[in-house]
Amino acid sequence: MSATEPVLPGSRSHEHLRNFPPVSAWDHHVEYDAKAHPRKVAHSYLLVPTTCFNCESACGLLAYVDKDDLSVKKLEGNPAHPGSRGRNCAKGPATINQINDPERILYPLRRTGERGGGGWEQVSWDEALDDIAGRIRKAIVEDRHDEIMYHVGRPGEDGFAERFLTAWGVDGHNTHTNICSAGARFGMSLWTGYDRPSADHANAKVILLLSSHLETGHYFNPHAQRIMEGKQSGAKLVVMDPRLSNTASHADVWLTPWPGSEAAVLLAVASYLLRTRRIDTEYVRRWFNWDTYLAELHADAPRDFETFLDRITEDYADYTFEFAAEEAQVPADRIEEIAELVADCDGRLSAHIWRAAAAGNLGGWQVARALWFVLALTGSIGTRGGTSPNGWHKFIPHGPAKPEPHERWNELIWPRDFPLSTNEMSFLLPHFLAEGRGRLEVYFSRVYNPVWTNPDGFTWIEQLSDPDKVGLHVALTPTWSETAEFADYVLPMGHASERHDTHSYETHAGRWLGFRQPVRRVAMDKLGLSYNDTRDVNPGEVWEENEFWFELSWRIDPDGSLGIRRYFESPYRPGEKITVDEYYRWLFENQVPGLAKKAADEGMEPLEYMRRYGVVALDDEVYRVDERAVPGEQLENATADSCGVLRTPVTPDSVAPVVGEAGAIGLRHEDGTATVGWPTPSRKLEVYSTAMRDWGRADRATPGYLRSHVARGEIDIEAGELVLVPTFRLPTLIHTRSGNAKYLNEISNTHPLWLNSLDAARRGVVTDDLVRISTEIGYFVARVWVTEGIRPGVCALSHHMGRWRLHPGEGSRWTTGMVELSHPDGEHTWLLRHRGGVAPFDSSDPDSSRINWEDPGVHQNLAFAVHPDPESGMHCWLQKIKLEYAHPGDRYGDVYVDTRRSAEVYREWLARTSPDLGPGGQRRPEFMMRPLAPKLRGYRVPEC
Repeated sequence: MSATEPVLPGSRSHEHLRNFPPVSAWDHHVEYDAKAHPRKVAHSYLLVPTTCFNCESACGLLAYVDKDDLSVKKLEGNPAHPGSRGRNCAKGPATINQINDPERILYPLRRTGERGGGGWEQVSWDEALDDIAGRIRKAIVEDRHDEIMYHVGRPGEDGFAERFLTAWGVDGHNTHTNICSAGARFGMSLWTGYDRPSADHANAKVILLLSSHLETGHYFNPHAQRIMEGKQSGAKLVVMDPRLSNTASHADVWLTPWPGSEAAVLLAVASYLLRTRRIDTEYVRRWFNWDTYLAELHADAPRDFETFLDRITEDYADYTFEFAAEEAQVPADRIEEIAELVADCDGRLSAHIWRAAAAGNLGGWQVARALWFVLALTGSIGTRGGTSPNGWHKFIPHGPAKPEPHERWNELIWPRDFPLSTNEMSFLLPHFLAEGRGRLEVYFSRVYNPVWTNPDGFTWIEQLSDPDKVGLHVALTPTWSETAEFADYVLPMGHASERHDTHSYETHAGRWLGFRQPVRRVAMDKLGLSYNDTRDVNPGEVWEENEFWFELSWRIDPDGSLGIRRYFESPYRPGEKITVDEYYRWLFENQVPGLAKKAADEGMEPLEYMRRYGVVALDDEVYRVDERAVPGEQLENATADSCGVLRTPVTPDSVAPVVGEAGAIGLRHEDGTATVGWPTPSRKLEVYSTAMRDWGRADRATPGYLRSHVARGEIDIEAGELVLVPTFRLPTLIHTRSGNAKYLNEISNTHPLWLNSLDAARRGVVTDDLVRISTEIGYFVARVWVTEGIRPGVCALSHHMGRWRLHPGEGSRWTTGMVELSHPDGEHTWLLRHRGGVAPFDSSDPDSSRINWEDPGVHQNLAFAVHPDPESGMHCWLQKIKLEYAHPGDRYGDVYVDTRRSAEVYREWLARTSPDLGPGGQRRPEFMMRPLAPKLRGYRVPEC
């Protein structure tokens, strides 16, 4: 690039950009056709930025749009993106497979015949919209708001779904979070009020990861870059994982604890820090709610900080290296080695836990609680090279006329059984429907595949097949899925280069706002070509969801009498329907600090700037937000309570904040300073959680160790029992969405059960043997891979394969096998059996005839009962299983389940819960995050 070319927003230097076309050439970039060599055949491209939609990183992409025919030829990294910095993993470029997949859904489809029967007819968007809108309108008019539900898997956007659901007046936002990350979120929330971490890996001295291969699915590319930068600068990498993941293969210390024992290991480290006083004493003094700890646990002790240190050291004295070693089944000196590294971190301990132990185990949330204990004791929270909350590094703008929250509370989503659940209890929905707790008139599944992804998928099939339980199921999806097979409408939505979204994620210690956009639409704008909406620029009649929700909301309230339509009117043309350009124009002009100036400096409007770069960098080097002063204008109306919490007045009609208690704005410290602090009840880091106390769980109010349902003492190895870890996936695959990405399936197309050689010898099996894995509700048949890459007593099967289809034309043949479902022992018994594997097929893509893999994988999740953790609500994924040779008649990929037993296990785990209300009849602590948070009145159970 030339010396005069400006440095892109978010980039580090000219040198970093040397391999990218300069921005000045993005509207006219010429490359020569490699397939035409040795002839020089030139193609002229428009380079249009968007963002990847194949994991939550939302890395930047540049689409190469051919000016001759507007085809997208390839997608590469966007050097302007501060998170990904022009680099992508395999999943980003594979977007080209998804948009060119010959089997993708191109037109709206309506079911004919019974659900799951394979009958479909093409319909117009108008027919689908009128039907759906009419049902929603009728439910709203008849005050059946709780019968409308939107169930999302990977959102890929921030705030838009909450907008239209709030405008409709429904508490219908449901997510996948309690099968993904709720355990880790809950443990962190109790400490900080925020629910997810943001690690500054690049500047760390010690990097501590607890992971089912963390860096394959959660900010994989941005984190992987920065972990390696940290290591290159001398950081030590510690990985705790029973499986040798790609991340663990780079570790300086790889510890393989028995699943569920991780909290014991971390508390042993914390105990060591306390008894050796290798802690950041002043940080602990200023930010722990240590006075509450003493008052609740040592009421007779003097209320001074030195007494607190002495008492908490005594309280954790039993967490020795030897105790932790026995629980974890690892050598004590390995735990001591980790403790020494952590003690020497100098406040630069970057750590991350997301799925893994916190997602797998009963009480797994205490693993996250223990991890944040270690971070806090070392003074590594919010520091350079430490670990911050995601809220410091995330930015969510909102569109015009933001709807005001209502006060409805949907107990199908937020049931009283789980008052502290970190997120919606979505994986229990079919059991709630079966119990008669409610019904659904309109159910949207959006980029989500619960039949395949969730545990107990056959119970999902039973409920989704019943029109009395689910009146209308609308699948919003870019590709076929096992869940879409049981929908009434399958509506094709765009992939990463075919839709609009804004998003911001905690990839590093800075803030940015990304802009996903339909690249052919942008190219048509630049070329002066006309269109009506995104359907005119995408393949077939593929739409984008934002325009779909605009149109649907308008049809629900065509005359404005329901008060919905006003939220979807143009801010520039009063009374007329908003366009997607107007929505983002207003958002970028009014909601993004500094963007107007950045745009003006380049002679652009804000929307033009975002269409040009696809991202805007907002801040860099964001640390210690807790120490920021409370603004003076807020202090004028605030008063401090006896604990120093600064509050402003609220009423029952006040709006609950996104995070934190209503009215609380900061903390008055003993030295007289007023800082924003933490959005917890005390505005401090809560080593003693008052919320746990107030909701009847005082015995679990401090970081502790809860033995898992798969603890070592629960497993009889000699009888063939093992712990099954199903919570990891390969770094090249992405749940349902990788099914139509041929590049990714060519790389990863086998599905072995990882088994240690000691366990293999004990059971007399070798690599490639078929084994039956029995769970508490059924069994599945898998193929063994004997390896030293997993600890003894544990086996593992990744969650990335096992895809299937029931009927021709309903699934991607790149990855799915044709199956049949039967009821061998009565209507509530189910057997899934493959009729064939993956094989070459004829299509418009010649590569489909070159498929050289056969394995469709094993749909293991079907055979897992629901295990709701009584506090966090997290599904506890790890399974106590029995491994034996395949029985006569067993075939690879077989899955058998008795859903009557599924219901029994559901009730057994439900009996562990304690459906307590909090102070004043509160359903849930106000300070914990909640999508679609209602007005404060909604948090309280109405008095009779």
